[in-house]
Amino acid sequence: MRENWTEVGTGAAVLVGAAAFLFYLLNSTGFAAGGVTYPLTASFRSAEGVSVGTDVRMAGVKVGSVVAMKLDPTTFRAQTTLAVADAVPVPDDSTAVISSEGLLGGNFVEIMPGGSLTNYAPGAEVQDTQGAVSLVSLLMKFVGGAASGSGTATGPQ
Repeated sequence: MRENWTEVGTGAAVLVGAAAFLFYLLNSTGFAAGGVTYPLTASFRSAEGVSVGTDVRMAGVKVGSVVAMKLDPTTFRAQTTLAVADAVPVPDDSTAVISSEGLLGGNFVEIMPGGSLTNYAPGAEVQDTQGAVSLVSLLMKFVGGAASGSGTATGPQ
């Protein structure tokens, strides 16, 4: 009889641990019900490193996430839909920038607020955007610039 209670207690502890892990997972990925949001759209030349679920941050604080992405077939730009927390007003002269967390970190959408006294209405489009900067293209420019600038001068002296 005592062995049964030990097994039941161990099973209960495993279930509590699994539930705690699931709670942590849902909260850290943003899938938990986090309140009411409103949509904003933004069009980027390059949305490299951004996907559905990517954080939307303001001043380093997560205020929402990317909820949809598609390619606009007429402009060939990445159309993104951002879900921003209802409690966070976004001035209508703000800029949406795809930023990097560092050399090895992922990308996120950063909203840099402007100084306007009026805010975006739900469903509005952020007009001022800046796409992702490709680390590979920057390295290629650096390597290409260093190689072309390393030769000796051949002109008259």
